[in-house]
Amino acid sequence: MKKTLLFLAICLSITGTQAQDTAVQLKGTVVDTVAKFVYLQKFHNKMFTTVDSVKVVNGNFSFKTKVKLPELYGLSVNTANSPLYIFLEKAPITVKLSPLKYYSNSVIEGSASQDLFNIYNKTENIDINKFITEHPSSIVSAYVLYRNWSYRLTPDQITQNIALLDKSLETTTYVKELKELVTVLNGLAIGKKAPDFVGTDPNGKSIRFSENLKGYTLIDFWASWCGPCRRENPNVVAAYKQYHEKGFNVFGVSLDKKKENWVKGINDDHLDWLQVSELIFWNSEIAKLYGVRAIPSNYLIDSKGIIVAKNLRGEELQTTLKTLLQEGTLTAKQ
Repeated sequence: MKKTLLFLAICLSITGTQAQDTAVQLKGTVVDTVAKFVYLQKFHNKMFTTVDSVKVVNGNFSFKTKVKLPELYGLSVNTANSPLYIFLEKAPITVKLSPLKYYSNSVIEGSASQDLFNIYNKTENIDINKFITEHPSSIVSAYVLYRNWSYRLTPDQITQNIALLDKSLETTTYVKELKELVTVLNGLAIGKKAPDFVGTDPNGKSIRFSENLKGYTLIDFWASWCGPCRRENPNVVAAYKQYHEKGFNVFGVSLDKKKENWVKGINDDHLDWLQVSELIFWNSEIAKLYGVRAIPSNYLIDSKGIIVAKNLRGEELQTTLKTLLQEGTLTAKQ
Protein backbone atom coordinates (compact mmCIF):
# COMPACT_ATOMS: atom_id res chain seq x y z
CA MET A 1 0.00 0.00 0.00
CA LYS A 2 2.83 2.40 0.89
CA LYS A 3 4.57 1.62 -2.40
CA THR A 4 1.36 2.31 -4.30
CA LEU A 5 0.89 5.66 -2.56
CA LEU A 6 4.53 6.58 -3.18
CA PHE A 7 4.19 5.71 -6.87
CA LEU A 8 1.00 7.79 -7.11
CA ALA A 9 2.70 10.74 -5.40
CA ILE A 10 5.60 10.58 -7.85
CA CYS A 11 3.21 10.46 -10.82
CA LEU A 12 1.26 13.46 -9.52
CA SER A 13 4.51 15.33 -8.97
CA ILE A 14 5.66 14.66 -12.51
CA THR A 15 2.27 15.67 -13.92
CA GLY A 16 2.34 18.91 -11.96
CA THR A 17 5.84 19.72 -13.18
CA GLN A 18 4.85 19.15 -16.80
CA ALA A 19 1.91 21.54 -16.44
CA GLN A 20 4.10 24.38 -15.18
CA ASP A 21 6.39 26.74 -17.05
CA THR A 22 10.07 25.86 -16.85
CA ALA A 23 13.11 28.13 -16.69
CA VAL A 24 14.82 27.82 -20.06
CA GLN A 25 18.55 27.13 -20.15
CA LEU A 26 19.48 29.26 -23.13
CA LYS A 27 22.72 31.13 -23.76
CA GLY A 28 24.78 32.18 -26.71
CA THR A 29 26.87 34.66 -28.61
CA VAL A 30 25.83 37.38 -31.03
CA VAL A 31 27.89 37.76 -34.21
CA ASP A 32 27.80 39.91 -37.34
CA THR A 33 26.00 42.74 -35.51
CA VAL A 34 26.45 45.39 -32.82
CA ALA A 35 22.98 44.71 -31.37
CA LYS A 36 22.60 45.59 -27.68
CA PHE A 37 19.68 43.29 -26.90
CA VAL A 38 18.41 39.82 -27.80
CA TYR A 39 14.66 39.21 -27.74
CA LEU A 40 12.93 35.93 -26.90
CA GLN A 41 9.64 35.62 -28.77
CA LYS A 42 6.69 33.25 -28.47
CA PHE A 43 5.17 31.76 -31.62
CA HIS A 44 1.41 31.74 -32.12
CA ASN A 45 -0.74 31.82 -35.25
CA LYS A 46 2.20 32.47 -37.61
CA MET A 47 3.26 35.46 -35.49
CA PHE A 48 5.85 36.14 -32.81
CA THR A 49 5.38 38.26 -29.69
CA THR A 50 8.20 39.24 -27.35
CA VAL A 51 8.15 37.55 -23.93
CA ASP A 52 11.56 38.67 -22.64
CA SER A 53 14.76 40.46 -23.57
CA VAL A 54 18.33 40.44 -22.26
CA LYS A 55 21.26 42.74 -22.74
CA VAL A 56 24.21 41.61 -24.83
CA VAL A 57 27.40 41.79 -22.73
CA ASN A 58 30.73 41.36 -24.53
CA GLY A 59 28.92 39.57 -27.32
CA ASN A 60 27.18 37.11 -24.97
CA PHE A 61 23.60 36.67 -23.81
CA SER A 62 21.71 34.32 -21.49
CA PHE A 63 18.01 33.60 -20.80
CA LYS A 64 16.50 31.91 -17.74
CA THR A 65 12.94 32.90 -18.53
CA LYS A 66 10.14 30.58 -17.39
CA VAL A 67 8.32 29.39 -20.49
CA LYS A 68 6.30 26.45 -21.75
CA LEU A 69 8.59 23.63 -22.91
CA PRO A 70 9.08 22.04 -25.36
CA GLU A 71 7.83 24.70 -27.74
CA LEU A 72 8.77 26.80 -30.77
CA TYR A 73 10.16 30.26 -30.01
CA GLY A 74 12.03 32.97 -31.86
CA LEU A 75 15.32 34.73 -31.15
CA SER A 76 15.89 38.16 -32.62
CA VAL A 77 18.05 41.24 -32.37
CA ASN A 78 15.34 43.31 -34.09
CA THR A 79 11.66 42.60 -33.41
CA ALA A 80 10.65 44.38 -36.62
CA ASN A 81 12.06 41.45 -38.61
CA SER A 82 11.36 37.72 -38.61
CA PRO A 83 13.37 35.91 -35.90
CA LEU A 84 15.45 32.76 -35.82
CA TYR A 85 13.07 29.83 -35.32
CA ILE A 86 14.24 27.77 -32.35
CA PHE A 87 12.68 24.79 -30.60
CA LEU A 88 13.40 25.12 -26.88
CA GLU A 89 13.18 22.15 -24.51
CA LYS A 90 14.24 21.09 -21.03
CA ALA A 91 17.95 20.95 -21.82
CA PRO A 92 20.89 23.37 -21.98
CA ILE A 93 20.86 25.06 -25.39
CA THR A 94 23.53 27.28 -26.94
CA VAL A 95 23.16 29.56 -29.94
CA LYS A 96 25.47 31.45 -32.25
CA LEU A 97 23.06 34.17 -33.33
CA SER A 98 23.75 35.90 -36.64
CA PRO A 99 21.08 38.15 -38.22
CA LEU A 100 22.64 37.84 -41.68
CA LYS A 101 20.60 36.15 -44.43
CA TYR A 102 17.49 35.88 -42.23
CA TYR A 103 19.49 34.17 -39.46
CA SER A 104 20.48 31.33 -41.81
CA ASN A 105 24.08 31.51 -40.57
CA SER A 106 23.02 30.93 -36.96
CA VAL A 107 23.88 27.68 -35.17
CA ILE A 108 21.75 25.97 -32.48
CA GLU A 109 23.11 23.17 -30.30
CA GLY A 110 21.55 21.09 -27.54
CA SER A 111 17.95 20.84 -28.77
CA ALA A 112 16.90 17.44 -30.12
CA SER A 113 13.67 19.02 -31.39
CA GLN A 114 15.67 21.60 -33.31
CA ASP A 115 17.82 18.87 -34.85
CA LEU A 116 14.69 17.09 -36.06
CA PHE A 117 13.24 20.36 -37.38
CA ASN A 118 16.45 20.96 -39.35
CA ILE A 119 16.20 17.47 -40.86
CA TYR A 120 12.58 18.12 -41.80
CA ASN A 121 13.50 21.39 -43.53
CA LYS A 122 16.30 19.74 -45.52
CA THR A 123 14.23 16.76 -46.65
CA GLU A 124 12.61 16.96 -50.07
CA ASN A 125 9.18 15.51 -50.87
CA ILE A 126 8.18 14.99 -47.25
CA ASP A 127 5.46 12.43 -46.59
CA ILE A 128 3.77 13.96 -43.55
CA ASN A 129 2.05 10.70 -42.65
CA LYS A 130 5.39 8.87 -42.62
CA PHE A 131 7.14 11.69 -40.75
CA ILE A 132 4.59 11.71 -37.94
CA THR A 133 4.61 7.91 -37.75
CA GLU A 134 8.39 7.99 -37.27
CA HIS A 135 8.27 10.85 -34.72
CA PRO A 136 4.86 10.63 -33.01
CA SER A 137 5.95 12.16 -29.68
CA SER A 138 7.91 15.14 -31.04
CA ILE A 139 6.52 18.66 -30.76
CA VAL A 140 7.98 19.15 -34.25
CA SER A 141 5.47 16.69 -35.73
CA ALA A 142 2.55 18.60 -34.22
CA TYR A 143 4.01 21.92 -35.33
CA VAL A 144 4.67 21.03 -38.99
CA LEU A 145 1.24 19.41 -39.31
CA TYR A 146 -0.30 22.64 -38.02
CA ARG A 147 1.97 25.12 -39.78
CA ASN A 148 2.97 23.46 -43.06
CA TRP A 149 0.23 20.96 -43.84
CA SER A 150 -3.12 22.14 -42.46
CA TYR A 151 -3.88 24.12 -45.62
CA ARG A 152 -2.87 21.27 -47.95
CA LEU A 153 -4.98 18.51 -46.39
CA THR A 154 -8.68 17.73 -46.27
CA PRO A 155 -10.41 17.69 -42.86
CA ASP A 156 -10.36 13.88 -42.89
CA GLN A 157 -6.63 13.83 -43.67
CA ILE A 158 -5.91 16.28 -40.86
CA THR A 159 -7.88 14.09 -38.44
CA GLN A 160 -6.05 10.96 -39.62
CA ASN A 161 -2.67 12.60 -39.01
CA ILE A 162 -3.71 13.90 -35.59
CA ALA A 163 -4.52 10.30 -34.66
CA LEU A 164 -0.90 9.34 -35.41
CA LEU A 165 0.43 11.78 -32.81
CA ASP A 166 1.20 10.62 -29.30
CA LYS A 167 -1.53 11.39 -26.75
CA SER A 168 0.93 13.62 -24.87
CA LEU A 169 0.60 16.19 -27.68
CA GLU A 170 -3.18 16.51 -27.48
CA THR A 171 -2.95 19.45 -25.07
CA THR A 172 -0.62 21.44 -27.33
CA THR A 173 -1.92 24.57 -29.00
CA TYR A 174 -1.17 23.02 -32.39
CA VAL A 175 -3.42 19.98 -31.93
CA LYS A 176 -6.20 22.00 -30.28
CA GLU A 177 -6.26 24.47 -33.17
CA LEU A 178 -6.08 21.69 -35.75
CA LYS A 179 -9.18 20.09 -34.24
CA GLU A 180 -10.97 23.45 -34.31
CA LEU A 181 -9.89 23.89 -37.94
CA VAL A 182 -11.37 20.50 -38.89
CA THR A 183 -14.73 21.59 -37.49
CA VAL A 184 -14.59 24.88 -39.40
CA LEU A 185 -13.57 23.25 -42.70
CA ASN A 186 -16.32 20.64 -42.45
CA GLY A 187 -18.79 23.51 -42.36
CA LEU A 188 -17.26 25.02 -45.50
CA ALA A 189 -17.71 22.11 -47.89
CA ILE A 190 -19.06 22.59 -51.41
CA GLY A 191 -22.82 23.12 -51.14
CA LYS A 192 -22.65 24.62 -47.64
CA LYS A 193 -23.79 28.14 -46.77
CA ALA A 194 -20.93 30.65 -46.71
CA PRO A 195 -20.55 32.36 -43.30
CA ASP A 196 -21.55 36.00 -43.30
CA PHE A 197 -19.26 38.70 -41.94
CA VAL A 198 -18.74 42.45 -41.72
CA GLY A 199 -15.48 44.13 -42.70
CA THR A 200 -14.11 47.65 -42.96
CA ASP A 201 -13.15 49.15 -46.32
CA PRO A 202 -10.23 51.57 -46.88
CA ASN A 203 -12.55 54.53 -46.19
CA GLY A 204 -13.56 53.17 -42.79
CA LYS A 205 -17.02 52.06 -43.94
CA SER A 206 -18.47 48.80 -42.60
CA ILE A 207 -19.50 46.40 -45.35
CA ARG A 208 -21.55 43.23 -44.88
CA PHE A 209 -20.62 40.45 -47.28
CA SER A 210 -24.15 39.02 -47.66
CA GLU A 211 -25.44 42.39 -48.84
CA ASN A 212 -23.05 42.33 -51.79
CA LEU A 213 -23.83 38.95 -53.33
CA LYS A 214 -24.58 39.43 -57.02
CA GLY A 215 -24.22 36.62 -59.52
CA TYR A 216 -21.13 34.73 -58.41
CA THR A 217 -18.70 36.28 -55.95
CA LEU A 218 -15.12 35.27 -55.26
CA ILE A 219 -14.05 35.90 -51.65
CA ASP A 220 -10.37 36.54 -52.24
CA PHE A 221 -8.03 36.32 -49.21
CA TRP A 222 -4.75 38.12 -49.88
CA ALA A 223 -2.27 40.70 -48.48
CA SER A 224 0.09 43.27 -49.93
CA TRP A 225 3.05 41.56 -48.18
CA CYS A 226 2.20 38.16 -49.75
CA GLY A 227 4.34 37.48 -52.84
CA PRO A 228 2.20 34.59 -54.18
CA CYS A 229 -0.90 36.78 -53.74
CA ARG A 230 0.60 39.61 -55.76
CA ARG A 231 1.59 37.16 -58.50
CA GLU A 232 -1.94 35.74 -58.59
CA ASN A 233 -3.67 39.14 -58.60
CA PRO A 234 -3.27 39.67 -62.39
CA ASN A 235 -5.17 36.42 -62.99
CA VAL A 236 -8.04 37.60 -60.78
CA VAL A 237 -8.02 41.02 -62.48
CA ALA A 238 -8.16 39.37 -65.93
CA ALA A 239 -11.08 37.17 -64.86
CA TYR A 240 -12.88 40.17 -63.39
CA LYS A 241 -12.48 42.20 -66.57
CA GLN A 242 -13.69 39.35 -68.76
CA TYR A 243 -16.63 38.14 -66.69
CA HIS A 244 -17.78 41.04 -64.51
CA GLU A 245 -20.45 42.14 -66.98
CA LYS A 246 -21.71 38.55 -67.09
CA GLY A 247 -22.18 38.32 -63.33
CA PHE A 248 -18.79 37.76 -61.72
CA ASN A 249 -17.70 39.82 -58.72
CA VAL A 250 -14.80 39.79 -56.29
CA PHE A 251 -14.83 40.62 -52.58
CA GLY A 252 -11.29 41.10 -51.27
CA VAL A 253 -10.30 40.31 -47.68
CA SER A 254 -6.80 41.46 -46.81
CA LEU A 255 -4.59 40.16 -44.01
CA ASP A 256 -2.50 43.32 -44.08
CA LYS A 257 -1.04 45.00 -41.00
CA LYS A 258 -0.70 48.58 -42.22
CA LYS A 259 -3.41 50.51 -44.02
CA GLU A 260 -1.00 52.40 -46.26
CA ASN A 261 0.51 49.16 -47.58
CA TRP A 262 -2.94 47.66 -48.11
CA VAL A 263 -4.20 50.68 -50.07
CA LYS A 264 -1.01 50.85 -52.13
CA GLY A 265 -1.36 47.17 -53.01
CA ILE A 266 -4.96 47.72 -54.12
CA ASN A 267 -3.97 50.63 -56.35
CA ASP A 268 -0.79 49.07 -57.74
CA ASP A 269 -2.54 45.82 -58.69
CA HIS A 270 -5.72 47.52 -59.95
CA LEU A 271 -8.05 45.60 -57.68
CA ASP A 272 -11.23 47.44 -58.68
CA TRP A 273 -13.69 45.70 -56.37
CA LEU A 274 -14.86 45.83 -52.75
CA GLN A 275 -12.05 45.38 -50.23
CA VAL A 276 -12.10 44.95 -46.46
CA SER A 277 -9.44 44.34 -43.83
CA GLU A 278 -9.17 44.15 -40.05
CA LEU A 279 -5.48 45.12 -40.36
CA ILE A 280 -4.48 42.53 -37.74
CA PHE A 281 -2.45 40.10 -39.86
CA TRP A 282 -3.13 36.42 -39.04
CA ASN A 283 -5.41 37.40 -36.14
CA SER A 284 -8.10 38.10 -38.74
CA GLU A 285 -11.44 36.79 -37.51
CA ILE A 286 -12.70 36.63 -41.09
CA ALA A 287 -9.79 34.39 -42.10
CA LYS A 288 -10.47 32.19 -39.07
CA LEU A 289 -14.16 32.02 -39.98
CA TYR A 290 -13.16 30.57 -43.37
CA GLY A 291 -10.41 28.29 -42.09
CA VAL A 292 -7.74 30.20 -44.02
CA ARG A 293 -4.24 28.99 -43.04
CA ALA A 294 -2.41 30.21 -46.15
CA ILE A 295 -2.88 32.90 -48.77
CA PRO A 296 -3.83 33.39 -51.54
CA SER A 297 -7.02 31.52 -50.79
CA ASN A 298 -10.53 31.94 -52.15
CA TYR A 299 -14.13 30.72 -52.14
CA LEU A 300 -16.58 31.11 -55.02
CA ILE A 301 -20.10 31.87 -53.73
CA ASP A 302 -23.39 31.97 -55.66
CA SER A 303 -26.10 34.61 -55.28
CA LYS A 304 -27.82 32.55 -52.55
CA GLY A 305 -24.65 32.44 -50.48
CA ILE A 306 -23.78 28.81 -51.28
CA ILE A 307 -20.16 27.71 -51.71
CA VAL A 308 -19.67 26.34 -55.23
CA ALA A 309 -15.88 26.15 -55.54
CA LYS A 310 -12.65 26.69 -53.58
CA ASN A 311 -9.12 27.88 -54.26
CA LEU A 312 -9.42 28.53 -57.98
CA ARG A 313 -6.13 29.66 -59.49
CA GLY A 314 -5.00 31.03 -62.85
CA GLU A 315 -6.61 29.32 -65.83
CA GLU A 316 -8.75 27.18 -63.55
CA LEU A 317 -10.57 30.31 -62.40
CA GLN A 318 -11.16 31.37 -66.01
CA THR A 319 -12.32 27.90 -67.06
CA THR A 320 -14.70 27.58 -64.11
CA LEU A 321 -16.24 30.99 -64.74
CA LYS A 322 -16.65 30.22 -68.45
CA THR A 323 -18.49 27.01 -67.62
CA LEU A 324 -20.57 28.65 -64.92
CA LEU A 325 -21.53 31.87 -66.65
CA GLN A 326 -21.72 30.77 -70.30
CA GLU A 327 -23.08 27.24 -70.00
CA GLY A 328 -24.95 27.62 -66.71
CA THR A 329 -23.43 24.58 -65.02
CA LEU A 330 -20.54 24.08 -62.65
CA THR A 331 -18.44 21.13 -61.66
CA ALA A 332 -17.62 21.41 -57.94
CA LYS A 333 -13.94 21.98 -57.29
CA GLN A 334 -12.23 21.40 -53.94
